[in-house]
Amino acid sequence: MKWKQILLIVVISSASAVGSVAVYNKLAHKQEMTVGEAHEKMPANYAKFFNSNGTAADPVDFTKAASAAVPAVVHIKTKIPARRITNDLPNRRRNNSFDDFFDQFFGPGFGPSIIPEQRASGSGVLISDDGYIVTNNHVISDDNGGVAPEINITLHNRKSYKAKVIGRDPASDIAVLKIDDTKLPYLVFGNSDNIQLAQWVLAIGYPLTLETTVTAGIVSATGRSIGINSRQVKRNESAVENFIQTDAAVNQGNSGGALVNTSGELIGVNSAILAPNGTYAGYSFAIPVNLIKKIVNDIIKFGDVQRGFLGVNYFDTDNLSEEQMKQLGIPTNVQGVYVNSVSSDGGAAAAGIKKGDVITKVNGAQVYSGIQMSAQIASFRPGDKVPVTYVRNGKESTVQVTLKKKSDVLTGNASSRLGGELKTLDKSRASRYGVDGGVVVDKVFDNGVLKNARVQPGFIITSVIIDGDEEQAITSVEDLNNLLQGLAGSIRIRGIYSDYGETYTYPLNLVQ
Repeated sequence: MKWKQILLIVVISSASAVGSVAVYNKLAHKQEMTVGEAHEKMPANYAKFFNSNGTAADPVDFTKAASAAVPAVVHIKTKIPARRITNDLPNRRRNNSFDDFFDQFFGPGFGPSIIPEQRASGSGVLISDDGYIVTNNHVISDDNGGVAPEINITLHNRKSYKAKVIGRDPASDIAVLKIDDTKLPYLVFGNSDNIQLAQWVLAIGYPLTLETTVTAGIVSATGRSIGINSRQVKRNESAVENFIQTDAAVNQGNSGGALVNTSGELIGVNSAILAPNGTYAGYSFAIPVNLIKKIVNDIIKFGDVQRGFLGVNYFDTDNLSEEQMKQLGIPTNVQGVYVNSVSSDGGAAAAGIKKGDVITKVNGAQVYSGIQMSAQIASFRPGDKVPVTYVRNGKESTVQVTLKKKSDVLTGNASSRLGGELKTLDKSRASRYGVDGGVVVDKVFDNGVLKNARVQPGFIITSVIIDGDEEQAITSVEDLNNLLQGLAGSIRIRGIYSDYGETYTYPLNLVQ
């Protein structure tokens, strides 16, 4: 691995400590923590301090902000019971009578194995006096993306509770928990849109094997995307990243903890670090509180996250050479998101946005990439009107886009989604070409996804690759319709041309 790649390794700051799971660290990265002793709870008003009298010239005093915030940051511990798995061929039945036979001939480990009990630790933030807690989704997740079966909460005063999962959003790495109590200390939301570069912040959490820990730093950047949340999203979702970058010391175990300003207001939830060796190296990332507010309110009110969709396919102008920008008619001084195509039933099309436009602002915020654009849109619900600024033929315009529901934009058959006339490959031709089946692209429509990917008429789709390397066979148009339902983001189609013996793979970007 090249040294540049090593420096870009992104490590989710989920807690770990040496424990029984260490001997099985290849399968379980979470380790054991000690549960604190219970005492009486902290008074409810400890976490509501505000100091609005300071000026830029005043010395920075962190003590009042820390005393206000610390009682509202909780220790989250998860436990996954020991379980049996089979480390062998995927089609072999588990726990059958041939286990001993396979162990005898192929050696131990070929058959079933026992994963020991796994324990993990992270942080969370009380956001109401009746026990609602916000944390990271990865803090409470198991190895398969589900929820850990046992989640325990310990307050700063060492009182412990069992937690209930209210809802979670892997796309933004946010989860909402609830404990059964009242008059609890909590943090109030600040305004992350008001964050300034070099502003002082405090990071509060339970790193490594330590109890409550407070560190200080400054805001290094805003609007950061590091590509980490794509690990958690399903194939029909797009990751949402709009991180606040700070140099406050954050380590494994700080995930889900508070990032507060010097007034003691919550402005973010610590989520990730960028480090070559898994520990703090000067780069930590927090989810901004304005995004958190919207997601938390959606989960509590609706049970899931309500996201609006623009209805555009796009790519970033940063990825284009000067020659490519010239060919596309994009002025070299324009930076933003190039609209490669629009969905006819999406909000963007209804507002007049067209293929070839370059989106430069969403809701007044500059966007330089599709991820930044998606992060801005993620703060709104279907039906909300959002100002979108774009450049067309060198002229800047702003329109009000009414966001649509995901189901309204992403439904439709494969023909309309991909932009082509499709039909199922008949059995005789399939046998002649040596394939089990497929979908023939009879025609390619202008301005469609297939056209933009330079797929030619006559191409036979035999499989679709999603989630990086998950390849699914396609034998009919019905298969393709079913697979594309609700699917968004980047996929690849693989297949053949009847006149050529080679296999071709085309990357497609489905509507966002």
